[in-house]
Amino acid sequence: MTDATVPTGHVPHLAHHFETPQQQYEAGKLGMWLFLATEILLFGGLFCAYAVYRANHPEIFVYAHRFLDVKLGGINTVVLICSSLTMALAVRCAQCSQRRGLIVCLALTLLCGCTFLGIKYAEYRHKWKEGLLWGTRYHPAAEHEGGPQAAASGGSAGASPSRPAPATVPPPASAPTTGPEAERSKIAPAAVGPSGLAPWVIGRGVPAVPHGPGEPRNVQVFFGIYFSMTGLHGLHVIAGMTVLVWLLVRAIRGDFAGGYFTPVDLGGLYWHLVDLIWIYLFPLLYLIH
Repeated sequence: MTDATVPTGHVPHLAHHFETPQQQYEAGKLGMWLFLATEILLFGGLFCAYAVYRANHPEIFVYAHRFLDVKLGGINTVVLICSSLTMALAVRCAQCSQRRGLIVCLALTLLCGCTFLGIKYAEYRHKWKEGLLWGTRYHPAAEHEGGPQAAASGGSAGASPSRPAPATVPPPASAPTTGPEAERSKIAPAAVGPSGLAPWVIGRGVPAVPHGPGEPRNVQVFFGIYFSMTGLHGLHVIAGMTVLVWLLVRAIRGDFAGGYFTPVDLGGLYWHLVDLIWIYLFPLLYLIH
């Protein structure tokens, strides 16, 4: 009997439609990379929305990002980076048939995921309590005490402002009807504050400060993007943790060894993508200047 006719059913963990374990591993790896490409396209739409709104309404993002807690966001970033390390070590332990190390590393990765979600829950809870939400739900709780600025400076779980409230555009002086100053007075004064920001008073009788002094219009757009991007990312973290629990159960059972570690490797790729997306979200949402 030649090698071509040797049945492959006796090879552990080898599906019937693959000829060799190496072929099965490479096919699984290719499929995972294709799946990750679709995930990037999914988040790419949100990143495009962010770029469009950020380019057209920078004053909204510069103003509203101050109500995010940079410290909590930074801690979450460190937590996810550490989880990537433990996940990579888990893959290495599986390749080297180190069952105990694999179990420990998967458990630590799960712990990091739980820590991330716990911190994100604290942030969401504060935003919900203060009314810093999306769309028509945007009703800052401190609007009667001076707007969101008061909420941000109250020492709650949100962020304290990282800079003073944006300056308003001073109204133009009354134009003299006669004299050499008549022509000069028609030139609007330069805006006070960072260059490139839209005026805070839009005109036509529409107030640009609906909830407090110095607040631009449509701040709810920022929080809509914030909850969309971080919420979708949070769902991916939950999905990744579900995979980690499944891997941990199988690792305890002893399913993985040097000859078979494909699920751990593919689960690690997914977890690394989740971490990478957050590394982009953190500076875009929390560190806007």
